[in-house]
Amino acid sequence: QVQLVESGGGLVQAGGSLRLSCAASGRTFSSYAMGWFRQARGKERDFVAAINRSGSNIVYADSAKGRFTISRDNAKNTVYLQMNSLKPEDTAVYYCAADSAGWRAGANRGFYDYWGQGTQVTVSS
Repeated sequence: QVQLVESGGGLVQAGGSLRLSCAASGRTFSSYAMGWFRQARGKERDFVAAINRSGSNIVYADSAKGRFTISRDNAKNTVYLQMNSLKPEDTAVYYCAADSAGWRAGANRGFYDYWGQGTQVTVSS
């Protein structure tokens, strides 16, 4: 069992930056691949970025490439999403998720076994 708690969301102007954090409980965090997804109001939950258990494999959605950076600190049981050059269309609830198949960095929601409660990111124009 893994419990995930996101933090770091908030209101920011377009062009600004935020860093999201996701703290995981348990001693097996380093065995899980981790992902970030987002869900805008009235839309489906979409993939943003993923990182495998060692950090050797990282995947981004096209919308995140060049602006967002996913990273993890296994000693702190935490995964991060650094978001720069934010746009109003980045407004959404951001969720982190854990995949027990730690070797992969998957973009498919169905790969993920555990989800956090989400943190709201609002980008004003």
